[in-house]
Amino acid sequence: MERINKSHPEEFILLGFADRPWLELPLFIILLLTYPMAMVGNRAIILVSTLDSRLHSPMYFFLTNLSFLDMCYTTSIVPQMLFHLGRLKKTISYLGCAIQLYFFHIMGGTECLLLAIMSFDRYVAICKPLHYTLIMNRCTCILLVATVWLGGITYAVSEATVTLHLPLCGHNTLDHLACEVPVLIKAACGEKGSNELTLSVVCIFMLAVPLCFILASYASIGHAVFKIKSSEGRKKAFGTCSSHLIVVFFFYGPAISMYLQPPSSISRDQPKFMALFYGVVTPTLNPFIYTLRNKDVKGAWGNLVRSVFTSK
Repeated sequence: MERINKSHPEEFILLGFADRPWLELPLFIILLLTYPMAMVGNRAIILVSTLDSRLHSPMYFFLTNLSFLDMCYTTSIVPQMLFHLGRLKKTISYLGCAIQLYFFHIMGGTECLLLAIMSFDRYVAICKPLHYTLIMNRCTCILLVATVWLGGITYAVSEATVTLHLPLCGHNTLDHLACEVPVLIKAACGEKGSNELTLSVVCIFMLAVPLCFILASYASIGHAVFKIKSSEGRKKAFGTCSSHLIVVFFFYGPAISMYLQPPSSISRDQPKFMALFYGVVTPTLNPFIYTLRNKDVKGAWGNLVRSVFTSK
C-alpha cells in the first residue's frame, strides 16, 4: 500500500473489482448502454414537461427537478467509472475525488428531500383536492424546491468536508469504484467513532425522517383512496402514486442499507454494488417508470413526436 507523507495524497487508487477482473468488461458494456439511456430518458421527461402546457402543474414541476437530479447524479460517477474500467491504472486525483464527493452527495441528499416533497404534493392532491391549487401554488413549489436544494447542499458540504479532513495515515487506496463518504471513513485511521456517529445522525435526518414522512403521507393517501366510491377514481389515484412509490423503493432501499450502518461494519463489496444501483440503475429506470405508468406523460410524448414529424 502506497505511503504518503503529505497531509493528503495527490491521488487515490480505486481498487474497484481488481480481484475479479473478469467483471470489468461486462460492467463496462452495461454502463456504456445504461448511461445514455438514463440521459435520454430524463431529458425526454424534462422536454415534454416543459413544452406541453397540460403538464405545467406542481407534480410535473417536481418530476422535472427529479429528472435533472438523476442526470447530474449518474453523471457524477458513471463517466469516471467508464474511464477507470477502460484503463489499467485506476487512479483519481485528490481534487477530482473531492469534487466527486461533494457533487455526488449534493445530488443524493437533494433527491432524498425531493422525494419527500413529491409525496406531500400527492397527499395534498388526493386528500385535499379543493385546496390543492391554493396550497401548491407556483411560489410555494419554487420555495419548496429551493429549500430542498439548500438542504442537500448543506448536508453534502458539511459531511464531505469533515470526511476529507480525516487522517489517512499515508494510505491512498480505496476499495471502491468512486469516492464516497462511508468508504473514506472506513479507509481512515485512528479514532473514527465520532465520525461514524455523526454520519449516522445526519443520515437519520436525510434518509429516515423523509422516508417516515413519505410513508405517513401514503398512509393518509391510502385511507383517502379507499373512501373513493368510483373504481375509476381509485385506479387513477393508485396509478398516479404507484410510480412515485416504486422510485422511492429503488432509491431509499440501497441508500438505507449503505448509510444507516457504521462504515466499519460494511462488507467489502457492498458499497460497489450499492453505488451501481442507486447511481446507475435508479436514474435509468425512473423515466421508464414514470412514462410507462403515466398516461399524461405518454400522451405528451406522443404529441411531441407527431408535431415534430408533421412540421417536417
